[in-house]
Amino acid sequence: MPRDYARPEGHQLRIAVIRLPAKDRSRRVGSLVTNPGGPGASGVTFLHTSSQAFGEALRDRFDLVGFDPRGVGRSDPVRCLDFRQTEQRLLADPPTTRAQINAEVMFWRAFAAACEARSGANLPYVGTVNAARDMDVLRAALDDRRLTYIGFSYGTYLGAFYADQFPRNVRAMVLDGASDPKLTGEEFLLGHAQGFETALRSFAAYCVRTAGCPLGTGSVDRAVGKVSDLQERAARKPLKNRADARVPMDDDGVTQGIYTALYNRNNWPTLRQALAQAIDDGDGTGLYKLGHEQEPRAPYGALQAVNCVDKPFPPDLAAVQNLADRAGKVAPHFGSFVVWPWLTCAYWPVKPARQPRAVTATGAPPILVVGTTRDPATPYRWAQSLADQLTSGVLLTYVGDGHTAYLSNTEKCIREPVEQYLITARPPARGLTCEQTPLDPAGKGSPS
Repeated sequence: MPRDYARPEGHQLRIAVIRLPAKDRSRRVGSLVTNPGGPGASGVTFLHTSSQAFGEALRDRFDLVGFDPRGVGRSDPVRCLDFRQTEQRLLADPPTTRAQINAEVMFWRAFAAACEARSGANLPYVGTVNAARDMDVLRAALDDRRLTYIGFSYGTYLGAFYADQFPRNVRAMVLDGASDPKLTGEEFLLGHAQGFETALRSFAAYCVRTAGCPLGTGSVDRAVGKVSDLQERAARKPLKNRADARVPMDDDGVTQGIYTALYNRNNWPTLRQALAQAIDDGDGTGLYKLGHEQEPRAPYGALQAVNCVDKPFPPDLAAVQNLADRAGKVAPHFGSFVVWPWLTCAYWPVKPARQPRAVTATGAPPILVVGTTRDPATPYRWAQSLADQLTSGVLLTYVGDGHTAYLSNTEKCIREPVEQYLITARPPARGLTCEQTPLDPAGKGSPS
């Protein structure tokens, strides 16, 4: 692809693609292009490892296609510092003292400088608008007259911008776990932190109904208070970590474990056990495993590279401090934890290319937006907003927990309308709602 579409004959970027052919070639509809989110998640790795998460109807009728957007994975990736260097900073407590704040500033300045030194020529061109243009080239290369697409989390943002640029090239599009294009970086971070606070309370409501809940059997407020107590205890004296003694399980380590586990309701029974281990035995090993063992050890930077040019984040240290304080009030367990790593955008060598705006995709056929009411990472109101912005948006509501709906559960009332829409391009009725099957006290139920 052209690095700069204004100069298509100039420097080219390589885009990695993977395709799983349709099983039923006689009934093949076309290609189904996917994006797992991020920004920064590899679509090639995602499809290689997770193709079985798609329903049989889709695997029969479509070539499943994954790609690494520009700057990601195998597609001329943005390179900054190595994962271990960055992980050490991400695992540090949110700064409170002047010395800690100075260390935070020094690190994120160095991180931005390393990105510029190693990938500076590409940084102005890795934003979502250009990635969407790449996706239209991919559509043509796949020999599809119109695009059939399913995107998750950030993949909804990418899909929305594709539809806005190429509305008449859309055949069918599912946007699951929607991000709101109208949000500034500040609004995005506040909503993200609040989403995890909502998810924590939902987990606590589940936990207090189960035998042996380490958060007690009383009210949700009291249970959430015990999480606060654990964070404060770990801040005073880190918990044991038998999996990796080099990583202290202080309050930030505890928060990381809980934060990661809340992405998927399947993790709730394991989170309950890990919290019991931490509260009763002072052992943070279970929380460490939840928070870190499945993280990819890959070049770190695409997340910032895309976000810092897509939308304005707090422009300086004072603005970040102010936002961290505000986030801490609306999301006391996650606010500062979520905000501080975005100090790097204040020092980013490329400024945002545009201001946030509504995305209408005028002229596109019906686009299906899927929102989960207690989604921790992309709050339900973002899905409502995106469906309202799109002139042809149709909202499918999943009353439940977990980040995104289609891939992470087997609820018939989600799987069937999504799959039928992708196959036929006819959307479900407006206002359709799907109720999640509750987990029973033993932790069983339809996963989400």
